[in-house]
Amino acid sequence: MKTVEELTDLFRSTGRKVTAQRQCIFRVLQGNVTHPSAEAVYEVTRAEMETMSLKTVYQTLNELAELGEIAALDLGTGTVRFDPNVETQHHHLVCRRCGKVRDLHVDFDGLAVPKGASQGYEVRSAEVVFRGLCEDCQGAPWSGRRALSTIEQ
Repeated sequence: MKTVEELTDLFRSTGRKVTAQRQCIFRVLQGNVTHPSAEAVYEVTRAEMETMSLKTVYQTLNELAELGEIAALDLGTGTVRFDPNVETQHHHLVCRRCGKVRDLHVDFDGLAVPKGASQGYEVRSAEVVFRGLCEDCQGAPWSGRRALSTIEQ
């Protein structure tokens, strides 16, 4: 992900507003490996800046995704997650219990749609999602609820 300064310049050059709230969101995403939801970003930014609104967080995240600076991911965790790591192609590990998402950097040589099976699609990329239990959930008793509300997930 670009630096806060680079994102600020990008927003300005594309006619988007640059506010203290947006720059706070840029800082929260910088180096974040947790694939946070908009709500998780909101929790962290709100602690730093009381004037933050959830609407601003959603708008900023969606604009960053439109610009290709982050990826919006629907990985079946019940909410869209945002991935600031768009520089390298990678896959994802998803915990079935808590919803934690992590990047997985591995190559799958020959991963492609078989000839004649593309159904008219022009395939440009592929992503593999591995589902299982994270290290924290492997030994924890199952309560039947997900506790996915912090940015650390």
